[in-house]
Amino acid sequence: MENSQVYTAVVPPEREGERLDVFTAELADITRSRAGTLIRQGSAVVDGATQTKTGFKLKAGAAVRLEVPPATPVAVEAEDIALDILYQDDDLAVVFKPSGMVVHPAAGNENGTLVNALLKHLDNLSGIGGEIRPGIVHRIDKDTSGLLLVAKNDFSHVALSEQIRAHTVKRAYRAIVIGGFREDAGTVEGPIGRHPTDRKRMAIVPGGRDATTHWTALEPLRGATLIEARLTTGRTHQIRVHMASIGHPVLGDPVYGPKKSPYPVEGGQLLHAFRLGFVHPRTGEEMLFEAKPEARFLYWLEKLRK
Repeated sequence: MENSQVYTAVVPPEREGERLDVFTAELADITRSRAGTLIRQGSAVVDGATQTKTGFKLKAGAAVRLEVPPATPVAVEAEDIALDILYQDDDLAVVFKPSGMVVHPAAGNENGTLVNALLKHLDNLSGIGGEIRPGIVHRIDKDTSGLLLVAKNDFSHVALSEQIRAHTVKRAYRAIVIGGFREDAGTVEGPIGRHPTDRKRMAIVPGGRDATTHWTALEPLRGATLIEARLTTGRTHQIRVHMASIGHPVLGDPVYGPKKSPYPVEGGQLLHAFRLGFVHPRTGEEMLFEAKPEARFLYWLEKLRK
C-alpha cells in the first residue's frame, strides 16, 4: 500500500515462543492492540506467509514483516495549548515539550497532550503514526522535558524514522542523578524490555532490545551529579533504567528511584532532552538544536551546587 511503513526483523533465539502481536508491537513501536488489529487485517507476514492469528507463537529464525498502512483521518481534537516551536518548515518541526505533558493521547490522558497542541499550531502532520499519534516520530516521557522532532508529511516521517533506526539522530540529555562518580564518563549497555512482573516498568532483561547509554559527569553536586547522557538507541525509559542499574537513578524518578528520595523533588525525574541533531530529509542539511532546561530543573541544580 502506498505510503505504508514496513518493519522487518528476524526472531532471535531468546524470543522463541513469543506471541506475534507482542513481537510486532515492539518492532513497530506501536501498542499491542494496534498490532493485533493490523495482524487480523492481514498486515503481518511470517516466513513469507500471511499470519492473522495475534497469538501465533514465533520460532527462532523466523522472518517477520509488518506493514503499517497510512492512518485514517485524525480523530483527536485540536486544543489551544501554548507550544514552543523552535523551528518548522513544510516537512518538519522541532518543538519543546514541557515536563508534565504527555506526548500523545492514551487511556487516562485523552486530552491536553502534545498532539492536541500540534493539531492546533501546525498546518499539517504526517499520518503514519496513526489516529492518536500524527506527526510523532519519537517520544520522551511525560515528566521529561525537552526537544521533539515532528513530521509534517509521510515523506519526512519515513525518512526521519529511518535515521532513528540507523542511530544517526543525535540525542543528548542533561540529568541530575543521585550520588557521585569515581569516573568522569562511562557506558551502560543492557537489553531493555518489559519488567517480568510489573508491566508498567521497564528493566534490563534477557531478550530485551539492545540499548546503549553513554554518560559524562559534568558537575559534582551535594549528594548528586549533573550528567550528560547520549543515546545510540532510544528505548522506553532507557536513561532512567540504565542509570538506576548502576546505582545512580535520576533524582525525582518515582518509578526507578529509591522509595525515599534524598531530596523532596516534585513533578518527576530531573531529566531534560537538551540537544537534537539530524539530517533534513529533503535538503540534506545537517540540523542541530539545543534548549535550556526548565526552571524546575535549574532550581534544583542551583540548590544542590556545593
